[in-house]
Amino acid sequence: MPDLQNGEIAYILKGFPRLSETFIASEIYRLEQLGVKLHLFVLKPSDEPQQHDVVGKIEATPFYLPKTSSLTDASLIGWLKTHYGDFAGGVRGVAQRSPGRLLLAFTAAARQAFRARRSLFSIRKTNIKEFLQAAVIAAEILKNPQIKHLHAHFAHGAATVAWLVSQMTGLPFSFTAHAKDIYLESLNPAGLLKRKMDAAEFVVTCTKANKSYLEEISTTPVHCLYHGLSTDFTELLASEPDIAAKRNGHLRPLAVGRLVEKKGFDVFVEACGILKKRGVEFEATIVGEKGEHSELIERKILENQLTDSVRLAGPMAQTELFEEYRRATMFCLPCRILDNGDRDGIPNVMMEAMSCGLPVVTSNISGIPEIIRTGENGIMVEPENAVGLADAMEKLHSDKKFAGCLSAAATETVKKAFDGETTAASLAQLFHEVIGRNGR
Repeated sequence: MPDLQNGEIAYILKGFPRLSETFIASEIYRLEQLGVKLHLFVLKPSDEPQQHDVVGKIEATPFYLPKTSSLTDASLIGWLKTHYGDFAGGVRGVAQRSPGRLLLAFTAAARQAFRARRSLFSIRKTNIKEFLQAAVIAAEILKNPQIKHLHAHFAHGAATVAWLVSQMTGLPFSFTAHAKDIYLESLNPAGLLKRKMDAAEFVVTCTKANKSYLEEISTTPVHCLYHGLSTDFTELLASEPDIAAKRNGHLRPLAVGRLVEKKGFDVFVEACGILKKRGVEFEATIVGEKGEHSELIERKILENQLTDSVRLAGPMAQTELFEEYRRATMFCLPCRILDNGDRDGIPNVMMEAMSCGLPVVTSNISGIPEIIRTGENGIMVEPENAVGLADAMEKLHSDKKFAGCLSAAATETVKKAFDGETTAASLAQLFHEVIGRNGR
């Protein structure tokens, strides 16, 4: 076990806690259980009324930055007039301790704002806001000499702030990259992702596909650490040995995720429509908060006359979602890669479904082939292929022996390769090595 008693870690997060980011809360909790002292700096307060149980077990108290209005429709000057006072203390605090480093960070932010400008007479306002956010965090960190390293989640906003805090404090930093934060150039315009990677001690990502992509950008070490099951979900599994107790033999396909385009839920609904035309009876459920595809999905449910057989259940806490896994007979997630490059890595809900013994039907994109082997522990079909999805769902329902073999193999796959405790220990070791290497 790595010894981090002589070095504490500052985590920089865009939002915390978030229902859709159980992997972050679980990682924080597991690191604390390993003896890692963490400080949480959150750019944006959570506005979600629900939170997962693991959040209440975390010892670190989040430090929330001042809440501000949107920059999108405001002029930079007007926004600064309204909000600079919220950040002035942080700027003064860093200036008093390290004026040269403050100037270095401001220069980096200003240059990036100029590089990423959309027109000759404008700059990217977000980079100036990120500089001010970094100043508030840096001022707090400079008060605590025990903080030896910075780590951010997601490769865009939070990682940019961590990069600037690193320049203000002289501390090394790293970040975890996930999905669209890697592939959408608009989130890291004008070479910003490479700039941050080059400055970082290391980068962590959650799929081998992401790792290969990132290694083409920079020579900074990139480590693939799979998320693993959340702590709450692991405890639910341990408390319910008979996972299939609520299954009654009916065809009950389940899909989970935010109602956004990359999840492919419109294809799932179309596949359900095909099953209905074939005379196959089923009870389908989609669990997840609303997104930009909500209206399209609702319209497709109406067009395919599925209001009685496809249920939009909304977002759920882990305990409620676990019950949905217990009732379902298969898990479907026909992901797609969008034109702008956005995509899923290995969806955490897929691992949850597999751990509950659900056979999976999904798409052969991104990191999914790293966990699914068609015909062995799941079925992969081409994206946009509603007929192929319907065929796979019907096959799993009609061939119980085949479905049972996939279920058993799926459960074993998650046990062997996606253990959250192992991931947390590996990350703690990376922190330990950086602190030791920098002699702090």
